[in-house]
Amino acid sequence: MAERKRRKTQRELIITESSTLFWEKGYAETSMKDIAKACGFRPANIYNFFDSKESILNEILLQEMMEIVAPIKHLKDDEGVHPVECMRMMIENHVKLTLGEKSSSKLLFDVGLKNLMPYNRKKIIKLRDDYNAIGIAIIRRGKKAGIFSKNIDEKIAVFSIASIIARSRIWYSPKGKYTVDEIINFIFNFSLRGLGAGSYVSKKF
Repeated sequence: MAERKRRKTQRELIITESSTLFWEKGYAETSMKDIAKACGFRPANIYNFFDSKESILNEILLQEMMEIVAPIKHLKDDEGVHPVECMRMMIENHVKLTLGEKSSSKLLFDVGLKNLMPYNRKKIIKLRDDYNAIGIAIIRRGKKAGIFSKNIDEKIAVFSIASIIARSRIWYSPKGKYTVDEIINFIFNFSLRGLGAGSYVSKKF
């Protein structure tokens, strides 16, 4: 049990340090030796957990997308939750993951994606498509209920919201003017205005 826990901790350390290096140095410029040094390992130790640099990148992106999709997957078909509340949950989950403890990696999704082999890329894209489908379903229910504007293109709306959240990694700082919760409120209210649900917008923003 102790050995399994130790190996899990080492594996997580590799993922964390690799994420930071991929952002700071660039994926192509980061070597397995660099990763080993950052972890305090010998280079050979890395291969006990990952067979290549790409397999590390794939694990980073796969974990990220699973954490984004899994908590909101039920919202795609859950008509018992108000569409505005669904949108809030979707945005809140995405922003907290993007700007939370793991945000130090600042790994931009599309930059990392192009470095994967087709087989691995396909798995990540499938999860991204699942995320988009959830958002599209929420907006369609909102349109049907007369909450969101009927003229809204669901796909473009979801793409736009996701892009705003992803880009917040670049400019957000824990020492900045706004907290993560305040940023969530802003993006949520901004999105509601764009969707035509102005009556649900908080006066705070």
